[in-house]
Amino acid sequence: MTSLNHKETPYLLEVRNLKKHFDLSEGWFSRKKVLLKAVDGIDLHVKHGETLGIVGESGCGKSTTGNLIMRLLDATEGEILFEGTDLTKIKGEELRKKRENIQMIFQDPFSSLNPRMRVFDIIAEPLVTHGAAKGKQLKEQVFDLMDAVGLDRSYSKRYPHEFSGGQRQRIGIARAIALKPKLIICDEPVSALDVSIQSQILNLMAKLQKEFDLTFIFIAHGLPAVKYISDRIAVMYLGKIVELTTKEKLFQKPMHPYTEGLVAAIPIPDPTLRNPDGKIIVKGDIPSPTNPPSGCRFHTRCAYADETCKKETPIFEEKEEGHFVACHYPLNNGKGIIAEKPVLAERR
Repeated sequence: MTSLNHKETPYLLEVRNLKKHFDLSEGWFSRKKVLLKAVDGIDLHVKHGETLGIVGESGCGKSTTGNLIMRLLDATEGEILFEGTDLTKIKGEELRKKRENIQMIFQDPFSSLNPRMRVFDIIAEPLVTHGAAKGKQLKEQVFDLMDAVGLDRSYSKRYPHEFSGGQRQRIGIARAIALKPKLIICDEPVSALDVSIQSQILNLMAKLQKEFDLTFIFIAHGLPAVKYISDRIAVMYLGKIVELTTKEKLFQKPMHPYTEGLVAAIPIPDPTLRNPDGKIIVKGDIPSPTNPPSGCRFHTRCAYADETCKKETPIFEEKEEGHFVACHYPLNNGKGIIAEKPVLAERR
């Protein structure tokens, strides 16, 4: 088992060269091997108490990354170091004990709850499974959790179908924090909710992070929600992280053309600030992960790509302090997106 001393790393979680390839070959005797490279060599780290957002288009591999960290999927290659222990190398009771400190909030607040279980039993399940409480203590803890997420205690005898989407997600959040974990992976927890309810859930998560000393990985495809709750943001494209930095730098000075396009696509309420002619638009569809483009995977949709981009894979490296990007020609002037009158970003 790979293990590091806590003094050797300041990170709660560290992911190194993580890969997940799915074999899509048809039949046992298929001559052509088809691999879907959902996650294809990513590196990231999460500090204790922070929120790392992971954003990208559907199919980029962000949810698969969350499932790999949870060990709901086995990695094809790479390391997942949680408190110095490589989760890919452990199993059985050792993995079960580690999972007490890693929980998940799922995207669909209905299908993630057992329709045949009452709210009390759903929230109590992790406490019972891990032997954390029983009897009167179990009842008190479940009611305290319901109070924490804003659910009336009288709801404890109801079933999931009797609640709205927002209330169901509160049940899921109560279940996730029941064991007081150190890390919670949030897999698009507000995407299935109405806009007004989304803000309530995001505010609740921010409150619980302070109260329970939580660390979040927040996965989403919408930048506004990620910006609101995250400290740092990783941008994924076709199985790879193309940019990683603080949310302030990402929005004020994006270095990757894909990030530039994502930020520019955020709707601007004030019509006087809109400039369709100068807006950066990411055209076309995301290529198939079974046959990704050579060189830079974004070059087929990039307005700045040249022959180098088509042939050579860019290295994911630190271009400025705390600002990592995988681009041969990183953007230099991020004012093009944030300025009152947007203009195209300039090259170095």
